[in-house]
Amino acid sequence: MNKNNIIWLIAILLVSTKIGAQNLSPYIKIGETQENVQQSYEKAIAALKENSFSILGAYNPEGKNSMKVIVFTRPDIKNTVVKVKDRGALAAAFKLGIQKKGNTVVLSYTNPEYLLRAYLMDNYNTYRSVFEKFDKDLKTALSILGNDFTPFGGTVAANKLKKYHYKVMMPYFTDPITLGEFASFEEGLKTIKNNLKAGKGNTVKVYQLTYTSKKVAVFGVGLKDKTAGEAHFMPIIGENHLAALPYEIILQDNKATMLHGRYRIALHWPALTMGTFMKIMNTPGDIEKALKGLCE
Repeated sequence: MNKNNIIWLIAILLVSTKIGAQNLSPYIKIGETQENVQQSYEKAIAALKENSFSILGAYNPEGKNSMKVIVFTRPDIKNTVVKVKDRGALAAAFKLGIQKKGNTVVLSYTNPEYLLRAYLMDNYNTYRSVFEKFDKDLKTALSILGNDFTPFGGTVAANKLKKYHYKVMMPYFTDPITLGEFASFEEGLKTIKNNLKAGKGNTVKVYQLTYTSKKVAVFGVGLKDKTAGEAHFMPIIGENHLAALPYEIILQDNKATMLHGRYRIALHWPALTMGTFMKIMNTPGDIEKALKGLCE
């Protein structure tokens, strides 16, 4: 092989390595607006509904009027992810964040490819065409709200998301925490619904997604405790990532689980430094305590 061919081969290998190491961010910034939070919320709801997306719920993280999160899905994504038995239904709900910053309002949403690769792992490629269409359609629907569509929030190599963990000895997606076991799916569903209705543990139900025939349900839970909930940890680790909320409980058959806090928080804040993470060292346990209380 002559010198020119060797140089050409090296160039191809470098390009291939770069493509294979594509980085993804957890959020996409839609843009900024001079409209207020309520006006932006109404406009976002309309844009989603007009493009066949279903609204699952909405709330104000930390109880602040300056922040709003909309949770949404679509039948194709909802009915595809549940085919993945290892808590695939967690990937059915996407979030759009609306945040007032100074004189402007910033809109963002969870990056579908980032979340789907992390939660569905090797199954992502099985249904890739469905996910890519969802991603494209979502961007088209939200283009009425802005035209930035810039990724932010840190990066993780796409091929590492399926086995993502923050540091050595930290949990993976496959290390969930068991919150409760029930005599049946129906009993678990009733228990969690009643506890959320009562606001047990200073929580609020943001959304519920139920697959009755498959005995699967996902609950999005707002954490209202001022000293141990969102109002405590969000200002420390970054309110720009508000589309990470709310936290979830997934009930499959008779067992309720949650993603480990040290996995889920790190996944949604991948650029978090260890020093900052240590400032919320009690948060994973606080969240576990609140969600376990909903399963008792």
